Amino acid sequence: MSFSSSSTVSRALPRIVGAHTQSITKSATLRIAKLAALPKAAILSKPVSPSVTELPCSSLYHQRRIGPLRSPTSPYQRPPSSNPRRYAHTQASSARPEESTTPVAEMETIATGERLEKLRQLMVENKIDLYIIPSEDAHSSEYIAPCDGRREFISGFSGSAGCAVVSFDKAVVATDGRYFNQAAKQLDNNWTLLKQGIQDVPTWQEWTASESVGGKVVGVDPTLLASSTAKKLAEKIKRSGGKDLVAVSTNLVDSVWGTERPPHPTEPIILLDSTKFAGKDTTTKLTELRAELEKKSGAGFVVSLLDEVAWLFNLRGNDIPYNPVFFSYAIVTNDDAILYVDSTKLNSECKASLEANQVTIKPYDAIFADSKILGAALAASKEASVEDAEGEKDKSLPADGKKFLLSNRTSWALVLALGGEDFVEEVRSPIGDAKAVKNDVELEGMRQCHIRDGVALIQYLAWLEDQLTSGVALDEVEAADKLEALRSVQDHYVGLSFPTISSTGANAAVIHYQPERGSCSPLDVNEIYLCDSGAQYYDGTTDTTRTVHFGTPTDAERKAYTLVLKGNIALDVAVFPKGTTGFALDAFARQFLWSEGLDYRHGTGHGVGSFLNVHEGPIGIGTRKQYAEVSLATGNVTSIEPGYYEDGSYGIRIENMVIVGEVKTTHTFGDKPYLGFEHVTMVPYCRALIDRELLSPREIKWLNDYHVEIVAKTKSLLGDDKVALAWLEKETQPY
Repeated sequence: MSFSSSSTVSRALPRIVGAHTQSITKSATLRIAKLAALPKAAILSKPVSPSVTELPCSSLYHQRRIGPLRSPTSPYQRPPSSNPRRYAHTQASSARPEESTTPVAEMETIATGERLEKLRQLMVENKIDLYIIPSEDAHSSEYIAPCDGRREFISGFSGSAGCAVVSFDKAVVATDGRYFNQAAKQLDNNWTLLKQGIQDVPTWQEWTASESVGGKVVGVDPTLLASSTAKKLAEKIKRSGGKDLVAVSTNLVDSVWGTERPPHPTEPIILLDSTKFAGKDTTTKLTELRAELEKKSGAGFVVSLLDEVAWLFNLRGNDIPYNPVFFSYAIVTNDDAILYVDSTKLNSECKASLEANQVTIKPYDAIFADSKILGAALAASKEASVEDAEGEKDKSLPADGKKFLLSNRTSWALVLALGGEDFVEEVRSPIGDAKAVKNDVELEGMRQCHIRDGVALIQYLAWLEDQLTSGVALDEVEAADKLEALRSVQDHYVGLSFPTISSTGANAAVIHYQPERGSCSPLDVNEIYLCDSGAQYYDGTTDTTRTVHFGTPTDAERKAYTLVLKGNIALDVAVFPKGTTGFALDAFARQFLWSEGLDYRHGTGHGVGSFLNVHEGPIGIGTRKQYAEVSLATGNVTSIEPGYYEDGSYGIRIENMVIVGEVKTTHTFGDKPYLGFEHVTMVPYCRALIDRELLSPREIKWLNDYHVEIVAKTKSLLGDDKVALAWLEKETQPY
């Protein structure tokens, strides 16, 4: 996707985004000058144009409380687990809403009357009748920093999923069934809970539209709402008799929050070694991205997703805990690449790398001013064919019809700054696609970090069984602390990839359970224990779930565990033609539960980054629409994690990480290559929970072979840890 030699935005970038264009017609010049001079508020105050496609505002995956991610230049300190604030948010959920009957621990209810009063006064001053407070940050991040926890601040509801809407006499929070009980406890009487997914309960968009009847104006911070979401909401408001959806440039909740709002993160950024860890240098990545621009005839690519920026430039940060990313944007054209970031976070090594790869560094907030000027240039090119004295088209302007390409998760604010939908095209991100296909260095890193991570988990489960069967009292948080300590001594360890889900008994039935220090449950040898955990290493990201029992499980528990295990094995050994989607593979893992009339209410698998986000799109295994649109490819890394949850009693989940690769088959129907999975997780299954009679001979052979592989790869790394060695031998005995 290059630009024609006669007219390029890439060549215009230094000139347009540095000062102004010298050779545009007088009218175009005046218009660009006016646009460039306008404050951000003016650019972002117009109603949304009704022609952007729909993207759900929020669809959440796992509830996980944030904590800092260690970097080489920032000592790792884990926050107290008693901190009730949760900011985890994702756009990539495959969980189906349900209302849990499991009791929720006592939670604080925050009085919000004064906050709402201040917010409503600001609404009057800004001439809006309803105000939307989404969960998202400006980059549609899965996890958000504390400074972006606006919905929680205004409502008191700390669940990860939800959206708040405030009018002059009403205030609602919409969330799904995972958080009904929690929201009911945390919301004070100023708020009404909209239980999403329940019949006859409106979505927050429907509620907002219905409340806008009579020509009311609805406002939102446009940096927090995807442009496609804004488009559909604007249409709903118009159809319902509302006046407009308007972009309010100053976030009203931030104004209410005032000096109590946590500061914006300023964590340092590090350079990831392209030879040892990244496997591909920035110049190569930029070249490949520009080739995609050529195919799509784009004027440039605007990058707003944080993991995509980090991957593209081989940089890692610590602005959002558990995710080694940093607040940034990027614009890439045929000849130029600009990184918008706080340059004080960059050390000399980072700056040298960016300079060597011909990347210009500009302030983080400059993205909006630059986008306005580039959008104006596109508009000028569309309206007039400018010729110089020799009759040639002005090379400072883009070719007619070219648009800037961006992800469908890009904020409404950026789309407005670029001039609106006439000048942008939402596409599936080529960076996201490239990032999901790991290179050989990244794949080997995934294998090696999972071996080391497996050693830590083997040591942990062995220690845990030894302690509990010896009568030592431990609770869920104390157990998680031990696991973190064991991981922290492994080579290339950076930090956790999400807060450990350490859950016993009935708590294990809560899919998104998060133990709190001082109020969590004690572990019991007579109960199932589920541990879902992962870590960030320089050479990869891990995510493993094991369910164990250190006493005598019930027949029902053993049967349920074995059915889940059979599903895990069935998907692990699946062979499928190239072009198969994760949607098509989902039933492999569910089939044995289905045969008993059972199921689980979450996705079967999600993509995983390479020292990046533990949940990485666009691939995954489940029933989400996206998983039916994107096929698995060689080099993808995904989880396989079927489960079963008996509410109020126990929960079971078994999660392995696998690499997608080509496999040899007797035939190649349709001349297509066939794909399969290579498992990289190296942790034994729980013998006490396996009912051998339910396993087929093929499954037993697979299980024995897997355990032999685990021993071969981890035993020598256990050193003289006699407890771990004895436990490993016991758990991997042949069936």
